[in-house]
Amino acid sequence: MIVVTGAAGFIGSCLVGKLNSEGIENIVLVDDFEILQKAPNLIGKKYSLKIERKNFHGWLSVYGKDVSFIFHIGARTNTTEQNKNIFDELNLNFSQKVFQFFTENKIPIIYASSAATYGNGENGYSDDHQLISRLKPMNPYGESKNEFDKWVLQQKSTPPFWCGLKFFNVYGPNEFHKKRMASVIFHSYNQIVETGKVKLFRSHKPEFKDGEQKRDFIYVMDVIDVCLHFYKTQKFSGIYNLGTGSARTFVDLVTAIFKAIDRKPIIEFIDTPLDIRDAYQYLTEAVVLKLRSADYKKPFTSLEDGIENYVKQYLLKNKTY
Repeated sequence: MIVVTGAAGFIGSCLVGKLNSEGIENIVLVDDFEILQKAPNLIGKKYSLKIERKNFHGWLSVYGKDVSFIFHIGARTNTTEQNKNIFDELNLNFSQKVFQFFTENKIPIIYASSAATYGNGENGYSDDHQLISRLKPMNPYGESKNEFDKWVLQQKSTPPFWCGLKFFNVYGPNEFHKKRMASVIFHSYNQIVETGKVKLFRSHKPEFKDGEQKRDFIYVMDVIDVCLHFYKTQKFSGIYNLGTGSARTFVDLVTAIFKAIDRKPIIEFIDTPLDIRDAYQYLTEAVVLKLRSADYKKPFTSLEDGIENYVKQYLLKNKTY
């Protein structure tokens, strides 16, 4: 059986749906299922068992040897949360226990890292293992993800195959429950539908014009395809960037949303909130040479095509994947 942690969340639920589409149904779902807002993400999904996150380690100690693979996607992902203890518990300590169990039982693992580990990008965006210890994340979330990456690289014993994926700016269906942490696409679409216009953060750096801050936006379907590529090949253990390798501006992004719903672009600029201004990234762009060298050859969905699919097939229809 396969375990998916964070299974009711954004990426985890899309992963479960994709596994189902490939005929895989013997899946153990792990999450905080008491968060009822995530329940729609599991409608229609096929699985064998649901386990509350707080009970997962106990379940592993009894049944874990029957697991053939784990996708450890679950994490606390709130980039505005400042309580380091929360991240130590959920993103670092929890993940270390998971990794140790699967190492001891020789079971392969894919886990979620994050582009937040790169901070403001002063050390670039290369996923070279030698550079990871130099990274300077700008918030406790990014720090927790980077601390786990560093810890993994220090381990003398590991699972037979392991892979850490540094997710860049992922967008797509099943993210509605994330509230403030949902993608800019999700929030912009709702603004446009409600008000006919969209608000973007103005630049607080002279080298960037308003709306020309850039992100490496990647459609969740591409993220899932990469996860399944490593699941099927189980070669080339390591930490990989998971972005398109091509940064795009926020103006590009909202222009594509307006086009998808056949409206004329109307954009207003507002100050970046003070609680995130100092930790705000003005450019992220994945270096994906290592991913390509691991035999992943499929082209990534363009921002325009991804937004059109997300808007027309999911947001306009109020559907999940």
